[in-house]
Parts: sequence; structure tokens; C-alpha cells
Amino acid sequence: MAGLGRVSSRLRVAVVGAGVWGEQHARVFARRPDTELVAIVGRTAGRAQQRAAAYGTTAYTDIEEMLARERPDLVTTSLPNEEHFAPTLQLIRRGVPLLVEKPLVFDLDEAEQLIAEAEQRELFFAINFNHRYATAVRHARRAIDDGLLGDIVHVTWRFGGEANPGSSPYRNLFETQCHGFDMLEHLAGPISSVMAEMTNKTDESAYHTIVIAVRFANRAVGSLVGTYDSSYTYPDAQYIEINGTLGRALIRDTVQELTLSRVGSETHEVWRPGYFNDQDRTFAHTFDRHVDDVLAALRAGHEPPIHARAGRRAVELATATVRSFQQGLRVES
Repeated sequence: MAGLGRVSSRLRVAVVGAGVWGEQHARVFARRPDTELVAIVGRTAGRAQQRAAAYGTTAYTDIEEMLARERPDLVTTSLPNEEHFAPTLQLIRRGVPLLVEKPLVFDLDEAEQLIAEAEQRELFFAINFNHRYATAVRHARRAIDDGLLGDIVHVTWRFGGEANPGSSPYRNLFETQCHGFDMLEHLAGPISSVMAEMTNKTDESAYHTIVIAVRFANRAVGSLVGTYDSSYTYPDAQYIEINGTLGRALIRDTVQELTLSRVGSETHEVWRPGYFNDQDRTFAHTFDRHVDDVLAALRAGHEPPIHARAGRRAVELATATVRSFQQGLRVES
């Protein structure tokens, strides 16, 4: 795996992005004893300097200057949703190990190019689909693997809140529901086809609410409901239901609750984070757990725990969904 030759016990990490979620990147790598946060790169000097000062590191507005001066072992990116392609390609061509935020990009050709150029360089290329690292999700995945749910028959994903800014009419689908595509396949296996309906009822320029019927390769079926016509303050803003022949797993708000049920039993097993368990009840800390595995893989010279190919797959499924909606067809994926 390229870029690992000089990795030491304390990794030098640079963060490209000084926005809201970029602060989580800075927080994680500034506080770990095994990493040194060597740089924050921002689009404006003021924002970069403010963030760098808060975390005791150096501010830059130019990626090339940062790479030349700091020589990081790992670069992480948290950029505006529709501006991922050019900086990511620039970093790949410099051969820098990468951990990027979702979405990978909005265009399948761009996704293919990023993956191909990273593979040509045998580059470490991770994406932060951190929902997989929620404790409720990990327990549900274990229950599936242990056969407690039997054969999965149908799965539901719902995720919605206030709108994110952007110019793409399909930004909810690409930037937010990429988590939904990833989680549906993580929990139930490959999706083989999609059929979609969308509405721009609240914004003529964008489809803020999406409903997708999915079929899995294992013959299970499912649904994805994604919306910006809602609120993250609502209970069950995020909801996953996995039904099998022997039982059901129900996840509420990603980090809040998991209920496991057996067919015919009125007794249910419920996980909720305890009073002092701030780590498991806080969504941001799913990123901390993902970083644990990212750094272990980087040090060992292995592929990342969630390769950027998962980001490319989400783009492929979103692209198929757009085609389904535009043409009124079931689209194989």
C-alpha cells in the first residue's frame, strides 16, 4: 500500500477543510496520543487560522504548500459536498494516504476516475461511512451474522431533517442518502435494482424528498425514504428496521436504541447507552471508533476498513435512482 514507508508510531495528520464537520476531524486527531495534527487547510485564511489556533496547529490555504512543508502520513478531507473531486484528485496524484468524507462525488465518471487513479498508485483510500460504527448498528450486524434474525426478507431505512445548501437538484440523494445506500448493503447485502419517486414540492429547484424501492441480490426487498422536508429534532429522524424469518432488529436515531425481537415472543432485548455512556450516545464519536480502525489498517499496510470503493458504490446507486425516476423504470444496479 503506497505512502506507508515512513509511518512512525505517532502519525502526522493534516485536515483539509475547516467547516462544521471538519472540526470533528481536528478534534479527533489533535487529541489522540498516537497522532499529531500538523495542519488545517481552509479555503479562507481567517477560517483556517481560527481553527488551527483552536487546536494548536498550523493554518494553510494551499494544499501543495502544506504537503511540501508538513509531509503528512495521512490527509483527511471534509469539504463542501459538491466540491470534493478536484482536491481529492490532487491529493491522490501526490500519493498521499487519504480518509475522505462522504459523498465521494456526485458524478459516477468522477468516482471511477478517483478510484482508478488511487488503485494505480496502490494508495490507501478510505471514506468515512461512520454510521457503520454506531454501537446499535454493530450489535445489529452481529445479530445478523449470528443468525438471530434468520433470512432477511425486508429492510427499511429512513433519514431526514432540514435541507443542506447546494446546487444539485439531487443533493439529498447523493450527499445524505449515500449513508442509506451504504447501510442497506452493509446490513442486507448487495442491492440488485432500484425504483424511485421524488418530489420537489417544497423547492422547485431540488428534489428534497425521495422514496426508493430496492431489491437485493438475495431476493429480499427494502425501502429508502430520504427527506429534507423534515427536522432532525423529531424522534426517529433516522430509523432502520431489518426483518428476517426469525426476528427483527430496530435501530432508532443511529446511536439511541436497538431493539431485537424474536418471532412470537413478547419479550424484547433492548440496548440503550447508559447514563454515563457519552461515547456511545454521541453521533460524533462514531467517527472516533472508525479512526481507530483506519489508523490500525494504515500502520499495518492493509486496505482501509471502509474503502472509498464504498463511496463509488453509493454514487452508482444514486445514479441508478436518478435514471429510474427520470425514466419511470426499474433500474438494475
